[in-house]
Amino acid sequence: MGLTPMMQQYLEIKESCKDCILFFRLGDFYEMFFEDAEKVSKELELVLTGKDCGLENRAPMCGIPYHAANSYISRLVNKGYKIAICEQLEDASASKGIVKRGIIKVVTPGTYTDSSFLEDNKNNYIMSLYVDSNKNLVALSFADISTGEFSCTDTQYDLSIILDEISKYNPKEILIQDNLDDKICEQIKERFNVSFTRLPDQMFTTDAEETLVSQFSNFDKGEYTDTLIKACNGLLSYVIDTQKIPLPHINEMEYYNIVDYLTIDSNSRRNLELTESLREKSKKGSLLWVMDKTNTAMGGRQLRKWIEQPLIDKKAIQKRLNSVEELLNNISAHEDLKDALKEIYDIERLVGKISSKSVNAKELISLKNSIEKIPAVKNILSSFKSNLLNNMYSNLDELKDIYEILDEAILDNPSISVKEGNLIKEGYNKEIDELKTAKAHGKEWIASLESNEKDVTGIKSLKVGYNKVFGYYIEVTKTNLNLIPEGRYIRKQTLANAERFITPELKEMEDKILGAEEKLVNLEYEIFIQVREKIEAQVDRMQVTAKIIAELDCLSSLSTIALENNYIKPEITNSEELFIEEGRHPVVEKMIPSGNFVANDTHINTSNEQLLLITGPNMAGKSTFMRQVALIVLMAQIGSFVPAKKAVIAVCDKIFTRIGASDDLAAGKSTFMVEMWEVSNILKNATNKSLILLDEVGRGTSTYDGLSIAWSVIEYISGNSKLKCKTLFATHYHELTKLEGILEGVKNYSVSVKEIGSDIVFLRKIVRGGADQSYGIEVAKLAGLPEEVINRAKHILERIEKENGSDINIEDISNLREVAVDKVESNEKENSTEVVVEESIKESAINTSVKSSNVSKNTLEVDVSMQMNFADIEKQNLVKEIASIDVLNMTPMDGFNKLYDIIKKAKSL
Repeated sequence: MGLTPMMQQYLEIKESCKDCILFFRLGDFYEMFFEDAEKVSKELELVLTGKDCGLENRAPMCGIPYHAANSYISRLVNKGYKIAICEQLEDASASKGIVKRGIIKVVTPGTYTDSSFLEDNKNNYIMSLYVDSNKNLVALSFADISTGEFSCTDTQYDLSIILDEISKYNPKEILIQDNLDDKICEQIKERFNVSFTRLPDQMFTTDAEETLVSQFSNFDKGEYTDTLIKACNGLLSYVIDTQKIPLPHINEMEYYNIVDYLTIDSNSRRNLELTESLREKSKKGSLLWVMDKTNTAMGGRQLRKWIEQPLIDKKAIQKRLNSVEELLNNISAHEDLKDALKEIYDIERLVGKISSKSVNAKELISLKNSIEKIPAVKNILSSFKSNLLNNMYSNLDELKDIYEILDEAILDNPSISVKEGNLIKEGYNKEIDELKTAKAHGKEWIASLESNEKDVTGIKSLKVGYNKVFGYYIEVTKTNLNLIPEGRYIRKQTLANAERFITPELKEMEDKILGAEEKLVNLEYEIFIQVREKIEAQVDRMQVTAKIIAELDCLSSLSTIALENNYIKPEITNSEELFIEEGRHPVVEKMIPSGNFVANDTHINTSNEQLLLITGPNMAGKSTFMRQVALIVLMAQIGSFVPAKKAVIAVCDKIFTRIGASDDLAAGKSTFMVEMWEVSNILKNATNKSLILLDEVGRGTSTYDGLSIAWSVIEYISGNSKLKCKTLFATHYHELTKLEGILEGVKNYSVSVKEIGSDIVFLRKIVRGGADQSYGIEVAKLAGLPEEVINRAKHILERIEKENGSDINIEDISNLREVAVDKVESNEKENSTEVVVEESIKESAINTSVKSSNVSKNTLEVDVSMQMNFADIEKQNLVKEIASIDVLNMTPMDGFNKLYDIIKKAKSL
C-alpha cells in the first residue's frame, strides 16, 4: 500500500515547516495528522480520531472548524507553539485532482497579530539576538508587527545588559543563532517566560544590506556595525518569511543607544513594581496602574514605554514637564482634549492591519471616525505655547484626503466579512449601483410574487422561500394542494407536511438575482481592495499622526494624575543633590485611605550625605521609604510631576535595588546566593551618578558574617572614589550606626517608633539618628505569635545579651576599613572592581568568623563556619595595628599619639 495523494501532499508541505503545527485546510476544517494531531488533541482537549492514509494503520487526526480557528491558535501560541496555516489556493470545484494548497502564514508567539490575542495597552515584541564572539559585540533588535515598530541597539557583550534590555521590552519570542551558547539561553529562561527560535546563520547574513535598504527608508549601512546589520536582517527576514507578504508599515529602523535612557536592571524593575505588582503579577498595584490615565490604546502603550525608558537628558525631561504644566494650567482645554482623544481608535494597529491585508470594512470606518476627531485635537493644540505641544500642533497631519476616500467609498455600517458584499456606498461605482438596482428589483418581484399567488390560488398560507440547495421556491401545505390550479406549478421537493414548487418565471428571476448578487459581491470586494491600497500608500503619514496622538495622550495622562493626586513639578538639575520635601509613595498612598500616608523628607548627595543608613524594625516603613525615593526620581525623569511638596532631582543614569529575596531552588541558588549575586551586579555596574537602594544586605547568613558583609559593602560604596553614589541602605544591624563619623558621607536615619508600655506604634517617620534596637520581638507580637512564645523570646534575648553583650564596637575593628581602602586604591589602578568587592567581603567574613585567634588565615579560608567572640577580634586587631606601624615615616608627635592610642586600647581589653 502507498500513501494517498492527499496525504502525500500533506507530508510534502509538512516537510517545509517541521518545527510548526500544520493546520491543513480540508473543506470547512483545519485538520492535523500524526504527531501534530496527538499534540494538539492533548493541548486543546480535542477528540483524537483517525483517517485512512494508504498505510496499514490509520493516521491519527483531529480538526477544528476554520471559522473558529483564531481561538484555538491563540491557545496554542500562548503555550509557545508555532502554527503554519495551509490553505486551499484554488476553487475545489474548478480543479482537477488534488486541490492546490500552500502555507499562507506562519503564526508564532512574536508574530501573532490577532486582536483577541493582543493586549490593547501592551506591545507584542519579537526580538533578535546576535552575538559576535570574535569582536565581543552583541546586537539586539525588536519589532512589533502589529504597530510597525522596529528598534535596535548594539554594545560590548555583557550578559547583564542583554537581560536588562529583555526586561525592558519583555518579548514573546527571541531569535538566536543556531550555534549560540546554550548557557546564554538558560540565563534568559531563568528570568523570562519567552520562547526561542534558532535560525541558520544565513538568515542573519544573506543579502543583509539589500534587505534592509529595501525595507527601511532611513537605513544607511555606513552608520551601523556589521553585528547590528546582521541582527536586524535576521529579525526582518524571519518576519517576512512567516508573514508571506510585504509589510510596508515596518518602514523605519530606530537605533537607540542604551546609555541614552535611565538604566534599570531586571531585578530593580521587579522590585520597584514598575508595570506589574510583585505578588499578583497584575497591573493593579504597579506604578503604571497609578500613572495610566490615557484615553487611547496607543497612548497606553507609549506610556508603558516611557516608564520602561525614563530620560536622562535634562532638556528633554524639561520639555515634557513644561507641557504637563501647561495642560494642568488650562483645565478647560485639557478636558476638551481628553474628550476628543476618547473617540480615537488604535490607529497604529489599524495601519498594521491595512499593511498586512487583514483589515475589514468596519475597521476602516473606525479609522475614518478617528481621523474625523483629529481637526478638533489640532484646534485645541493651537492654544498652547510650550515647545513640545507647539511642535505637535505643527506636525499633526489631519489626514483629510484619507478621510474623504473612506467617507465616499465605505458604507457607515458595512459587513464584517469583506467577501459577503454590503461594503461600498451608493454613488461610488456605477456598475455596483446597477447591480444593486437589479438585485433590489428582483427581490421586489419575488416579494410581489407571493402576494399575487395567494390571490390567484386563494391559499393564504402559501409562501415564497429560498435555500442554497434549491434556490427560490413556492411552498404549499399538503392540506391546500387541491387548491392549486392544474399546470400552474412544477413540483420540486416533497416535505413531510408540504410540497415545494417552481415556475419558469421564478427560475428566470432567480438567475438574474443570484447572478447580480454574485457579481455584486465580487465587484464590491475588488473595489474594497482598491480603496485599501489607496489608504495603504499613506501608511507613513498615518503612523506619524498616530505617534503624535500617543505622546499627546501620555502628556494628558501625566497632567491628569498630577491634578488628581496633588503632585508638584520637580526641579531637574545636573548637580549631585537630591532633595525631596514631604515625599510620598505614589502607589502605596493610593492603596490606603486618603490622607493616611505619612510623608517623609529626603536629602542625599555624593559628598557629606552620600549614604543614608536607615535602621528600624520590620514593618516600620523602611522599604516603602526607599522605594518612594526611587519612584519619585524615576517619575521625574519620565517627565511627570511627583508626589511631594517640593523636589529637586539630580538626573541619575542608573537605578539599582536589592530589596527582598527568595530562594531560586530550581537554579540551585539560596536566598543568600541570590542576594550576593544582586549586590555584586550593583557594585560592578553603578557609577557616581547612580541611585542605589540596598535593603537588609547580609541577612541571609549568620549574624556576624552578615554584619561583616553589610559593613564592607557600605565601606566600598562610600570609599571608592569612582563610585561614591547616592545610596539608601536599610539594615537591622543597628551596630552599623557607629560608622557615622568613621566613614565620610555615611549618615544615620531611623524610623520613629513610639513605645506605649510593652507595645510599640510605628510612626512611619524617617528621622535623623540611628535606632538602638530592632524591636524584633515586638513585631512578632504584632504579627500574632502566641504569648508564651513572645515571653520565652524575651527571656532568651536577655540571657544572650548578658553573656555576649548587646553591642559590637565598630570603632575597635576599624583597621578592616584601612585594609579595604588600601585594596580599593591598589585595584583602582587595575580597573578591577570585582576583585575589590570580593576580597573586601571575604576579608570581613574571615576576620569575623574565627573561633580562635591561633588559627591561621589559610585554615580560615577552608572553614569559615567557626565563630569567635568580639573580645578575641579586638585583641587580634590590636596586634595587627601594632604590626602595621611604620615608625620610620612617623613624626615624633605622630608616634606619641599612636602610642597613647595603643595603650588606651590595651587597657580596655
